[in-house]
Amino acid sequence: MYKATITITLRPSILDPEGKTVEQSLHQLGYENVRHVRIGKHIELKVDAETEEKAGETVDSVCSRLLANPVMEDYSLTLTKIEKAEKE
Repeated sequence: MYKATITITLRPSILDPEGKTVEQSLHQLGYENVRHVRIGKHIELKVDAETEEKAGETVDSVCSRLLANPVMEDYSLTLTKIEKAEKE
C-alpha cells in the first residue's frame, strides 16, 4: 500500500484569476512584499499496489485521466510506502 501526494497547478502560461485575487487581498492587508500568488490543488490518496512502480503508474493514470486537465494544468506526485499500522 502506498500513499500518493499529488499537487496540481495551473501551467505558468495560464492566467490564475483566483491567485490574482488572493494577491490583491494580501496587499490590502499590508503584505506588499507578496508576489506571484498561484492557487492549486493538493490531493492525497492511497493505492493498493505490489510495487512503487505499479502504484506510480496507477496514480499517473488517475491524474492524467481525471484529476488534472492536461491542457491547463501540471501535476507532480510523491509516493510513500505505508506500513501495516498506517493502512487503516
